[in-house]
Amino acid sequence: MMPTALRIAGIAALAFLLSACVSTVLDVDSKATQPIPAALKAEMSRKSMSPSAPILVRIFKQESELEIWKRGRNGTFALLKTYPMCRWSGKLGPKKQTGDRQAPEGFYHVSAGMLNPKSQYYLSFNLGYPNRLESALGYTGEALMVHGACSSSGCYALTDEGVAEIYAVAREALRGGQGSFQVQAFPFRMTPENMAKNRNDPNFAFWSDLKQGYDIFEVTRRQPKVSHCGGRYVFDREFEGGEPTNALAACPPSLDASSPLVAAKTQADRVAMEKLTVTGTALSAHAYVDGGMHPTFRKLLERSGEAALAKRTSLTSVPISRPAAALADPHSPGK
Repeated sequence: MMPTALRIAGIAALAFLLSACVSTVLDVDSKATQPIPAALKAEMSRKSMSPSAPILVRIFKQESELEIWKRGRNGTFALLKTYPMCRWSGKLGPKKQTGDRQAPEGFYHVSAGMLNPKSQYYLSFNLGYPNRLESALGYTGEALMVHGACSSSGCYALTDEGVAEIYAVAREALRGGQGSFQVQAFPFRMTPENMAKNRNDPNFAFWSDLKQGYDIFEVTRRQPKVSHCGGRYVFDREFEGGEPTNALAACPPSLDASSPLVAAKTQADRVAMEKLTVTGTALSAHAYVDGGMHPTFRKLLERSGEAALAKRTSLTSVPISRPAAALADPHSPGK
């Protein structure tokens, strides 16, 4: 029979190994309840923002950045912080089917029930893909997340440290009474230059629709009202008889409630885009091999390798997904 001391040692060793593989309830609770960092709370105070005030999130694939905006005491949103994105997958363009590796593009709304404290990538929140328009168009996929680490298969990976901050800020806004926060996911910053570069892309009409919502926020610094009809996004419209229920049916009669300043920006951007195209100064768009990575992380990957980047971006050193594809990003420095 095994001596008592050996049995106790064996049980202790087994318990240690199991604890290394499985998150305990205490681990989950501590991750999900981390306070907003003091430096970020100080920045909120400096910008006249309350930790419980509503937030809005913008994601840009090409630039590999995520922005958190927060509503100030004056009632409009201001930029709180921009986070470098370590990894996203697929190409520029919307997600359409399960397995296409596409990170989604569009407008989403995240409620408290979509926060995931038990994510295998530290912490996460579900974007809610497919939304009502995407479902009507027959698009498929599930569990499209913003999460930690530097691994993506249709998600947006922000590192464990980055997603911990984002999660805490979102949690406090939802606790403060915001029913859901809007996430705007774009292929790129929707400047005349970027629109001109991508003018021949099959997704250009879709991106032109997204730009309407982008322009509203750029000009007014308030959250655009999102509707779906005619198989597309429609913003800041008041419809006769209430919101359209069929996302594919023709849009019912409506009143355009957008600001004349928004219309002026949209028109000015269109003229600038056409000028860039006519003069031949618009550069051609590049195709992605499989997603991108922010230059700050790409430099570390190039200089120190996968293991070093995994250690930098994940508390459990989750492997970097398809590092060769990340290095092939056409927006790498010097390319």
